[in-house]
Amino acid sequence: QVQLAESGGGLVQAGGSLRLSCAASGRTVSSYVMGWFRQAPGKEREFVAAISARRVNTNYADSVKGRFTISRDNAKNTVYLQMNSLKPDDTAVYYCAARGGSTLYRSSGLYDFWGQGTQVTVSS
Repeated sequence: QVQLAESGGGLVQAGGSLRLSCAASGRTVSSYVMGWFRQAPGKEREFVAAISARRVNTNYADSVKGRFTISRDNAKNTVYLQMNSLKPDDTAVYYCAARGGSTLYRSSGLYDFWGQGTQVTVSS
């Protein structure tokens, strides 16, 4: 079983930056695809970014491409999401997720393990 714990959320002004972390425990996630999703109030959970096990491949939602960067440190069993040029529309609870295999799926239903989420609020 994999436990995921997100941190790094908070309140930031538009144009600012935040770095989210997702620490895994229970087992190593070095062979897992790791993803970030977000859910705003009243909206469906949506895909943000994903990264392959060996950091070779990444995938981003169009809405964050060029502003967000996903990375991972397998030695620390941790995944990161660097968020720059934040907009009020980025306000949401951000979730870390993990799945076996190598495909960078965008569907939340295809991920096996989830964290509790961290709130990101961007003020205008």
